Amino acid sequence: MELLWILLFSSVYPLTGGQGVYAPANAQIVHSGEACNVKDDNISERIYTIKEGDTLVLQCIVKGHPRPQVRWTKTAGSASDKFQEKPIFNETLRIESIKRIKGGRYYCKADNGVGVAAIKSIRVDVQYLDVPVLTVHQTISDVRGSYYQEKTVFLRCTVNSNPPARFTWKRGNMLIEQSKDNGVDIYEPLYTQGETKVLKLKNLRPRDFANYTCQVSVRNVCNIEDKSITFSLTNATSPPMIRLSVNDTVVVDPGQDVLLNCEVTAGFPPPTVLWSLYSRSLPLSAQVRGPTLILRAVTLDDAGVYNCTAVNNVGNPARKIVNLVVRTMSNLTFQITPDSNKDSETIQMGRDLKLSCHVDATPQDKVNYTWYKNGAPVFNSESLILLRSDPDMAPGTSSLEIVDMKFRDLATYSCVANFPGSRVLELRVDVNVSQNSVSPPVLSVPPGGQVVSVREGGNVELVCLVVDGKPRPPILWSRAEKDLLMPSGTATTETPDGRLRLKNVSRDMMGAYRCQTAPYNGLNIKRRELQVQLNVQFPPILDPVFQDARWRNSQMVTLRCNILRSNPPRLTDIRWFRNGDFIRMPTADLKEIPELKFKLEPTNNGSYECRVSNNAGTSTCTFNVSAQPYNAEFYFDTPNPVRIQKGNNYSYNLQWTQKDPEATDRIIGYWINVRKNKQNVLWKQIDLKGKEPEQGVLISHTISDLKIPLSYEVRLSPITTYSTGDFVSRIIQYSEPYTYPRPSDHVCGFENERICGFSQDRSDIFDWTRQNHLTRNPKRSANTGPETDRSGSKEGYYMYIETSFPRVQGDKARLLSPLFNVSSVRGPKGSGRVPYCVSFYYHMKGKHIGTLNVLLRVRSIASVDSVVWMKSGHQGPEWRKAFFDISPSGPFQIVFEGIRGPSFEGDIAIDDVSITIGKCKQENTAASAVLTGGSHTLPVASWLTFGLSCILSLLYR
Repeated sequence: MELLWILLFSSVYPLTGGQGVYAPANAQIVHSGEACNVKDDNISERIYTIKEGDTLVLQCIVKGHPRPQVRWTKTAGSASDKFQEKPIFNETLRIESIKRIKGGRYYCKADNGVGVAAIKSIRVDVQYLDVPVLTVHQTISDVRGSYYQEKTVFLRCTVNSNPPARFTWKRGNMLIEQSKDNGVDIYEPLYTQGETKVLKLKNLRPRDFANYTCQVSVRNVCNIEDKSITFSLTNATSPPMIRLSVNDTVVVDPGQDVLLNCEVTAGFPPPTVLWSLYSRSLPLSAQVRGPTLILRAVTLDDAGVYNCTAVNNVGNPARKIVNLVVRTMSNLTFQITPDSNKDSETIQMGRDLKLSCHVDATPQDKVNYTWYKNGAPVFNSESLILLRSDPDMAPGTSSLEIVDMKFRDLATYSCVANFPGSRVLELRVDVNVSQNSVSPPVLSVPPGGQVVSVREGGNVELVCLVVDGKPRPPILWSRAEKDLLMPSGTATTETPDGRLRLKNVSRDMMGAYRCQTAPYNGLNIKRRELQVQLNVQFPPILDPVFQDARWRNSQMVTLRCNILRSNPPRLTDIRWFRNGDFIRMPTADLKEIPELKFKLEPTNNGSYECRVSNNAGTSTCTFNVSAQPYNAEFYFDTPNPVRIQKGNNYSYNLQWTQKDPEATDRIIGYWINVRKNKQNVLWKQIDLKGKEPEQGVLISHTISDLKIPLSYEVRLSPITTYSTGDFVSRIIQYSEPYTYPRPSDHVCGFENERICGFSQDRSDIFDWTRQNHLTRNPKRSANTGPETDRSGSKEGYYMYIETSFPRVQGDKARLLSPLFNVSSVRGPKGSGRVPYCVSFYYHMKGKHIGTLNVLLRVRSIASVDSVVWMKSGHQGPEWRKAFFDISPSGPFQIVFEGIRGPSFEGDIAIDDVSITIGKCKQENTAASAVLTGGSHTLPVASWLTFGLSCILSLLYR
């Protein structure tokens, strides 16, 4: 009796103190999909191995109350906390057709706001095997005559794989073994990309001219088949050689057609010619016809470096490149530079003057500049000096220097830029040089324009004008603050008229803007510079933007709206509204924090708004004020919530807690609504009978007469004296209840229709069948299936799968044992797990026998299946015994999975199943956790053990 009270106290205590059932998140990663295997490495990290192209499915199963939220993230294979991919907020992570770059460490983070978040990880190892690449090379020496007159040839086989590949070399169909052939060497070179094995043919012999095969294997990991490649080595084998039909650089006009021919001049086997464009794909208009590349009506986008490569896997690939240049010319500018030696900013007689001309062109060095004076060509003279490329200016700039300026030099000078012989239009700029036409610029900001204010989201124009000076240069705008870019994303913005237009202005555009005269299209002198301040006005920034506020009726309520920032800072108005109606109250002090105080009544619940305004606009704090109770919080970790009832029905023990029950009026009950396919099955009120919910304490209600195996939607809403809360919903599902088996020495022979509590899996393709010799179908398939049960009795029953029509290859049938609860049993000293011995007999006779798997299904946070025994193919005409040990970590089931083979002669049967506590022995005398078909007398100790199990079962209810 003392033991009973200790067990009772230890079961009830977690629900009565502190946070009650509120518990931090707990997480476990389970897998499904198409994993090859899951194992633990030497640092106890789980490794999930999967074949490239298969589907990765990882589930993050969580416990904790309230229900934790799940977030998946990934790193690129290191323990770094810096997540490198977009997180996924879902309990299931699914990646279709996984690629090798998706391998790495995946993290599941579960958080419910209680304690520290739970983080679990699993490393995904993607397995793959590419087709190998075989190349042939010669020794470095003079080449005389045919390529393979040298003494030594190297066959290099390279492959990318995971895990590392195993290489096999063959000459013809014969395996090459270094120890049996002195003429070969097989070794792994250093500093190679991928995995490489070299076959070295020394002192080349006539029999070495043959077909060589390199076969690579990852030893059938993840059912990845071996790959191979064959090369025919002959005395004609030679590396590729090519030549181009054009020069290395081809310059064309836009709209021209371009034909590039890459002629193969040598190589056996015949090389394959490939065209590519550096750093990007070939243009859509490109046509590749064998070794010829045709580009129709080229544009500027077609320019680039084209690469012709010839490959035949002998020696190194032959490569030639063509730089295709498409002519372009734009943005012709000029500069007027007064005598720099005299530090002058004006044109003066007797002093030097330089006129410069620059155009943005491709190719820049092919531009031809021609200068004219009053329409006549200019030639070099003592007073006029032409510089085709001025070293003092930007590359590609032409200058005309006027020495010791005279009145005769006052004229209109023209600079013409063109490509000789090209269809690209020439560009021309005229510069009028006179004492009245050239003067320094003067910058000015219009009155009131030094500080410009605009509301956020509006449009604005910053103005900086050249009010004097000839010619008038463009204006360059930039941010005065260092490292800040212009709204366009560039460092500077050019405006021809000095007006910078900004659209949809945001507060991050606020600040000082610098305007400067450009050094071109005007005098090349010290830049003129001014600043304009942009002031972006925005409505007040408030806190909170929204708040869900719950109080009891008749309680004093205080709503406070904090002003964090405002531009302009001066407020113009503060108003309070309830459900959209203005609340009349004394004029608010605009310098104080806005507050509203009132007594909560059933009539003044609703949405309250505090609207705060300045000259830029209005912002709002919203408060949802009510005495409505907070939502119920479903409890998802109820142990064994399902109970079997009569008539194929079940009941479900629904449990929940009430969020902050003291915040609002007293909760007197709950509305519960059970639905199936949106049709109401149950709608009623749960009466708490005067007992108020407590923070963190579970509330339970049993829902009866649910149909096995259907699932239902349950909706729950709290009720107070004055109001009803919002509904929350969850799905409840049928699951097999826990079993507390009694110890016995008997096994399950399936002798009655209850089959010892075994059940058919509802997610498989077909079912196991109970039969004996007398109930067999007389038209059954011959040459398969047992004649008797395991004991040799024709009256004895067994379970089997019938593989005749309509079954097809791969169909599965699963038979589930009862769900055993091992929580009341302790393992050996120093161990937390209890060993069990699983024993059964199987019969697998027939030429089409498929596979019999035995799986251990452990229920921890979720159900996880693992194969613990497997047998395939014909095993003879007799019954055979199988037994093995398991150490489940929690409640478990044994699953017998029969898989249909290629045809109908493939019946599989099982009989005499037993599950005993303790490791398997020759004569197993340990207490059995049995599946019995009949009644048996039990010793007193067995009844005591069974009674203790029942007590624990009641406590879990």
